[in-house]
Amino acid sequence: QVQLVESGGGSVQPGGSLRLSCAASGFNVNLYAMGWNRQAAGKEGLEWVSRISSDGTTSYADSVRGRFTISRDDAKNMLFLQMNNLKPEDAAVYKCAKYGPRHTDYGQGTQVIVSS
Repeated sequence: QVQLVESGGGSVQPGGSLRLSCAASGFNVNLYAMGWNRQAAGKEGLEWVSRISSDGTTSYADSVRGRFTISRDDAKNMLFLQMNNLKPEDAAVYKCAKYGPRHTDYGQGTQVIVSS
């Protein structure tokens, strides 16, 4: 059974940093494309943030490129998102995703608050 559990969210001031973690079970993260999506309060739908392919290729939304870094620890079966220079518009619930051939699995999410 696929399970994704995020952690690391919290409240930071603009310009601050956070590192999100996603503990995966039921599959090996290095065999699938994985990623992060976010949903801001009051907005419908998930916004794609970043993705790492099974071969390690990474990609980012324009809004976070240069500030966020996605990475993976195959030994620990975990996914990470290092977020630097956070902006108020980055505030959202961040969800880890496993992109399968037929559907996408999501975790419950971890909340990020960016406020002075």
